[in-house]
Amino acid sequence: MENTINQVFRNRTRKYQDRLAIEKKRDGKWQTASWNQYYERARATGLALGSLGAEKGDRIALLSENRLEWLYTDMGALGIGCCVVPVYATLTADEVAYIIDNSDSRILVVEDGVQLAKALQILDRCPSLAKVVVMNAGDIAAPHPSVISFDTLLATGRSVAVEKPDLFEELADSVKPEELATIVYTSGTTGVPKGAMITHKNIMAVLLALDAIEPKFATETDFAVPFLPLSHVFERAAGHYYGMYVGITSSYAENINTLLVDFKEKRPTMILAVPRVCEKVYQKIIMQVEQQPAWRQKIFHWGHAIGTEISALREKKLPIPFLMRLKYRLAYKLIFQKLREALGGRVRWMTASGAPTAREIVLFFNAAGIMVVEGYGMTECFAPATMSNLADYRIGTVGRPLPGVDIKIAEDGEILVGGDNVFKGYWKMEAETRDSFDENGYFISGDIGKFDDAGFLMITDRKKNLIITSGGKNIAPQKIESVFISDPLFAHFMVIGDNRKYLSAIITINMERAEILAAKNGIAYGESQELLDNPDFLAIVDEHVQKKNTGLARFETIKKYRIIKQEFTQDTGELTPSLKLKRKVVQKMYSDEIESLYTD
Repeated sequence: MENTINQVFRNRTRKYQDRLAIEKKRDGKWQTASWNQYYERARATGLALGSLGAEKGDRIALLSENRLEWLYTDMGALGIGCCVVPVYATLTADEVAYIIDNSDSRILVVEDGVQLAKALQILDRCPSLAKVVVMNAGDIAAPHPSVISFDTLLATGRSVAVEKPDLFEELADSVKPEELATIVYTSGTTGVPKGAMITHKNIMAVLLALDAIEPKFATETDFAVPFLPLSHVFERAAGHYYGMYVGITSSYAENINTLLVDFKEKRPTMILAVPRVCEKVYQKIIMQVEQQPAWRQKIFHWGHAIGTEISALREKKLPIPFLMRLKYRLAYKLIFQKLREALGGRVRWMTASGAPTAREIVLFFNAAGIMVVEGYGMTECFAPATMSNLADYRIGTVGRPLPGVDIKIAEDGEILVGGDNVFKGYWKMEAETRDSFDENGYFISGDIGKFDDAGFLMITDRKKNLIITSGGKNIAPQKIESVFISDPLFAHFMVIGDNRKYLSAIITINMERAEILAAKNGIAYGESQELLDNPDFLAIVDEHVQKKNTGLARFETIKKYRIIKQEFTQDTGELTPSLKLKRKVVQKMYSDEIESLYTD
């Protein structure tokens, strides 16, 4: 039986050998590695890290976008018994310094000159940091005693492998399931980032649970085109490690902007995505349709309605009438097949985990033959704790608990999680660790939820995000936001209203969509941003808000809103790496605008 990810890596290499394991597109070309090459390079990386002084239990930090070298470092460091600390490439030097210093990382592996500059800037603040390894050798502008290239690292490790051919395997076998594999730092949007300690046992619990679900999510015949950051716990668990466990081939996309090109080229059978990606694809399709002649729009809406009805029947496991099946075949060829082809033509399912996804969006993808898998989890559970089943699901829920995961609902509605997937605690934070577990050892999630009559978990909201109006109404903002964000006009939509008399919202506008609507309505403008001050365009925005309001309970409707002219991005601080809104950051940045919603 496999008890560590190290054992999984070695066993899959022995099984698949020269078959393609991983590849990454860089500058328009694919860099590839077979299973044997993957293992050899990871072994060389691990042995070289050891030659630099890294010992069992030491922390090795990774500051990089998705690269093959990221994977080599991860599996190499784990193989010698070290603990990997992933760091988002978008973090500032000060944020990186905190993680490196707090984790006492001994070696930092960075991607390029941009990340090297951060590393050099923080060296004197991180006394534990002995070496910095740079993946792009050409970005080392001048010799530095603490800096070496990844090429040099590989060469060193290969020399060690010749001298001690069994050392890597001996070190890998010495790792116990209870030992640390990684420390993953939370985003820290509500305070100091906390390092969640994940063991090999936690990782294996997730992999075994995912593989136990029938029908299988994946087999060795599947292909993926990953694009979420490997530093994100969901991609690392469900993509990197689970993909390794079942033996899929992973072709890492060049970047988020080349996704459709990479999908068409590599034709994935599964896609790991977050709700915002599904929303953007859906919004893009709706925008394209509305630019078509009226007769084409009628065909689309007819087919969309048929597809939605078919998806709803499938969800309820009800028979599909013969005449409707005939209509659906035509609708599929006219509409839904194009969506599948845009994603490569072979996608069976894609995830939309981490936040609520509008029902109409899920039904649309399902009508195209692409099952949208909703799930629930967090860093402290090493990503998934529940998942939709490909054959048994309810839209709007996050599925049932994974095999081996026990979920309870506290008296106040808070979700409690137990199981071998639950983390060891927070690094150097004993008090926070104690406060994160109840008296029975269940992790206190901070999320509010309930089970339906069939055992499917429904997430209401984050406990700390729940809005309680001055009238005493408990309101889940994410549910309302998912309704509005299905409209292509809205790029982001954040509901406000805690301790207020009514709900309001902070909105950003999809300017591509704004230009289309302006042209359609004969609104003249110079720069597109001028539309955000144009009374005629603002009247259109209000029509869209009020249209969505009609589908909500009265106390859930948006009474007032402010349009923010600046786009929300990771770089400007409003979004997490998984494209979720940082609520407290947005509330602080736009506090004056929010106050005006209640004082005007």
